[in-house]
Order: sequence, then structure tokens, then C-alpha cells
Amino acid sequence: MFSCVLLFFILTACAAPANFETVSPLPASPTLTPFYPEPTQVTPFVEGHLSPLEEPTFTPFPNPIAPSDSYLPPVQLDATETDFSNLAIYNPLTGLSVPDPTLLERRPLAIKIGNSPDYVRPQSGLSLADVVYEYYIEWGDSRFIAVFYGKDSPHVGPVRSGRYFDEHIARMYDAFLVFKFADPRELNYLKASDISDFLITPGFGACPPFVDGVDNRDDYNNYFFDTRQWGRCAAQKGVDNSPQSLNGGFFADSPPDSDLIVNRIYTYFSIYNYNYWQYDASFRKYFRYQEANDMTNGRKEAYAPLTDAETRLPVTADNVVVLFVPYTFANQFEAEDEVYHVDLLDYGNAYIFRDGVALPAHWNRVDENQPLLLTSLLGTPIYLKPGNTFYEVIGVTSNYTQNGTDWLFQFATP
Repeated sequence: MFSCVLLFFILTACAAPANFETVSPLPASPTLTPFYPEPTQVTPFVEGHLSPLEEPTFTPFPNPIAPSDSYLPPVQLDATETDFSNLAIYNPLTGLSVPDPTLLERRPLAIKIGNSPDYVRPQSGLSLADVVYEYYIEWGDSRFIAVFYGKDSPHVGPVRSGRYFDEHIARMYDAFLVFKFADPRELNYLKASDISDFLITPGFGACPPFVDGVDNRDDYNNYFFDTRQWGRCAAQKGVDNSPQSLNGGFFADSPPDSDLIVNRIYTYFSIYNYNYWQYDASFRKYFRYQEANDMTNGRKEAYAPLTDAETRLPVTADNVVVLFVPYTFANQFEAEDEVYHVDLLDYGNAYIFRDGVALPAHWNRVDENQPLLLTSLLGTPIYLKPGNTFYEVIGVTSNYTQNGTDWLFQFATP
């Protein structure tokens, strides 16, 4: 039933593309943001992107509170007093019970998935991942890194190249990092690190299990990964695929109290790459819409639903989290090539979206091998809705504006 309703949703959306266009011009300069109130720190919007947005209310952010060494759910069970025979097994990355607990007896897989050029869409496996991070790579484009643990997919991809940022995800989830080569600077760095034993790149034969795509796509964008086959391959290669002690966050099904009602969350990376998440109260999920065209040569902003080629369902999220993270360069040569270091370490500001509301937050990660901790402005943990989470990783110099229940986050480079 769920699949049929989602299919109807897609067909209805595709039949009315006008619903996905917003074409009124922006003012000459954007409104101020609560994170960066000084006018000199605000990056102008591209003319002609979205309709004028109202000035948001400033929100003070106190000093962050570092998480404790023990980052565990608040309720612990005493094994000496509890019968575990009928206890459901929960995925720590989603807070959902797992029909096949044997899937959790392994390391997660963090897989790079392309989002450009446009013809690589629909991607495969995005809707099956537990956690997905989207971040800016270079020249106007974004890319995904998706963490697979509680589910498998015969096709994940197209698998694309690695970046410095991917190290953070591999460490946070004690995961294998799956990617298709990388810039020599980034590849040499990853190979020299202490996660080098957990790097998976294409080789010869069926191990690692990279497979061809299912269409007539060009060879460069036709690498896919079969997560079902990796366990056999890992055993063959003698690599450590043992289950890890994972902490993915805090989860609660009850909607939080918040007066910040938000129906659409726009993320504008560039005139070539922009998207929004639309909340649907009937499903309690966010549906992903991706740009239908770039905005060069006078073309106006337009959107289409993003689907998964593997499941043939819309790409949805139970939680959408926007993280403000430093994008930096180590030297001028990296700046010329747009080879970014996305430093998801220490602390920063964030917004968490679940159940149609927004929650101002801090992200904390004080050690490189620690998972991400999301807290309220007072330092208490924020509970995500059980399910999958998409993170939009934007720069600390980015800004956001609000127009009623529509919020727009505009990425800005250093």
C-alpha cells in the first residue's frame, strides 16, 4: 500500500511541474542570519533565485557543552534481570528494529554516490541507507556519502571519487569507505592514515564487488557496489569486518515541542545544484526534490522528485539536519582546484527538522573517532525520529532566510 501511494505521489508531482517552480527575484542583498548577524559576513544570493524572504529572528547560541565520554541511549538494561529472548534488536543508526539481526554483525559501509552530472539520476540505493550526508565538492556540485548497515542493496551508486571529508564519516561509524579513486592528494592522505585498511576501491574480478550499472550510462559513471557480496569478499581478503560498538544518536517517536513550523527546506549549493525537502504529514516524512535544470542562459528554477532506481520509490527522510561546518583550504593550490577540507570536528551550529518543525541545535564532536552528538542550545541531547537521516553539510559562512514555512539555506564558500 505504501508503495502504491508513493507511486501516485510521484506521478502526480511529475504531472504538475509548475508546483515546483519559484521564480520571483531576490532583493539585492539577503536578510541577516541568526548565526552571522554582521552584514560583512553575509554572502549575497544569486539574482533571480527565490522569492524575497522575511528577516528571521536572531537566536543566541550559548557556549557549546562537550559531550561526555559515554555517548549511549539514556536507558540501559540489566542483563542479569532481563529476559532478552523476545527483545527486538534495534539498529543504533536509525532507532528501528531490524528484521534480520545478522545484518548488524558487520562493519557499516560508507559509500560515495554521485549527484552530478544530472544524467546519473536516479541514483541507486539512496533510499536504503541508514544515514546520508550531502556536501559540496567543487565547481557547483554536491555529492552524497551514504552509510549502509541495517539494509543491503545489490546496486549502490554510481560510486564516485573520495574526498578529505569522507574520513570523518568512516571514523564516526567505524565503517569501510567505498569510493572510486580520488585526487592524488586526497588518495595519498587516506592511504597514509590509520583507516587505510578499510578503504575499498575498484580492483580486478568480483572482489571488491563493484558491478556495472543497469543502463547504457558512460563507463565513468557506471560503477556500482553490491553490499550483499561484501561480507564474503571481506572474509576472502582477511579484513576486519567484525561488528563495532556503534552509537548513532538518540531516538524518540513522539514529535518534539517547537513553534518553528517548516514545510520546505531549500538547500542552494549553486545555479547548477539545488534541492528542497517537502514535509508530508500523512507519511511523517520529507520527500526530496532535485533541480530539474540549471539556471544558466535565463532558465528559471525548477524541481522534480528524486527517486531511487533500485527501489523505484521516492527518496525520503525521517529527519533532515543542516550542519554549519568549516570548508577550508590547506594552501593556495587547493583553493585553485577547490580541494576542500570539510572539518566536521569540534562543534558548530545546526538545525534539525523532524515532524514538520525545526529545532535550533549544536553539533558536537570533540574527538575524531567519536560520533556526532546533536544537542539543544542548552546542551541536552535532541531526539531524532526513528528512521533514516539526511545531513546537509553547508559552510559556516553560509546563511539562511525564512519565508513563512519555507526556509532557504544558501551555501557559501570561504
